[in-house]
Amino acid sequence: MKYRVVHTTEYGYGESVPLCHNVIHLRPRDTRHQRCTRSTLSISPVPAVRRDQRDFFGNHATWVSLQEPHERLTIKAISEVDVVPVPLAPDTVGPTWEQAAQMLAECNRRDLYLVREYVFASPHVQVHPELAEFARPSFAPGKPLLTCLMDLTQRIFGEFTFDSRATTVGTPVLDVLRDKRGVCQDFAHLQIGALRAIGLAGRYVSGYVLTRTPPGQKRLVGGDASHAWVSAFIPDIGWVDYDPTNGVMPSLEHVTLGWGRDYGDVSPVKGVLIGGNRHSLSYGVDVEPIEAVESSTVEASKSSTPAIAPNQA
Repeated sequence: MKYRVVHTTEYGYGESVPLCHNVIHLRPRDTRHQRCTRSTLSISPVPAVRRDQRDFFGNHATWVSLQEPHERLTIKAISEVDVVPVPLAPDTVGPTWEQAAQMLAECNRRDLYLVREYVFASPHVQVHPELAEFARPSFAPGKPLLTCLMDLTQRIFGEFTFDSRATTVGTPVLDVLRDKRGVCQDFAHLQIGALRAIGLAGRYVSGYVLTRTPPGQKRLVGGDASHAWVSAFIPDIGWVDYDPTNGVMPSLEHVTLGWGRDYGDVSPVKGVLIGGNRHSLSYGVDVEPIEAVESSTVEASKSSTPAIAPNQA
């Protein structure tokens, strides 16, 4: 499946901002299951300094510095991505969850060294006994880790309510656990915290998911949104993705931007500024199959081109 992703972010300021620095994660990374074939990033005003490189986790990142007074900042990324199906292994293969936790604790294999950083607490993800207690029903003794992971994913999907007004970026994971409400970012942090609390490795994945428009309704421009899910490490298999917000394993309808320990490592745009007083933020995301984009372009072209009589051709 080929997608065209358009992500536009706009900041408005109550007064002029003379200086700001930002880190932008808006170019999808290449993985075993997707390839970014084209990506452009436009910024207005044009930054005085711009550096495109990889961050610590291997994600595409752009560092920018705006050094002229401005009252609005617009960031627009357009990407084209090829996504292939993710092969699903039977959930009975691989180690038990206890074996996986023991291997990560001992860390006596080279391929486990970098995985260890995803076992510990991070700024947005606590490692707490309450999270371990929440995980336990999904992790029965001797149960294959793959089976446990899907069970935990579907429990979060079934027991928690998606509520965009219930939390903020800074809401602690334990509050989400107790209130059972939140958004995709919260559910990803919750599942990661539950995994880490019992000695397993979980990382935060930032990206997009294709939004299906109900039959008979017109698709809203900019109506899609950024999405977040979880990747868990299974020794001898590798990283496997789970989407607790939708209770599924990501495949053809998910586009990966990047990953890190939690939201703070791979947020689409973050930075610091001087001045500005009160400010506003608005953004719009469109994820469309390339075929749909090309079809709408052709139709628009046909409707805007005057017909030519046969004897004028």
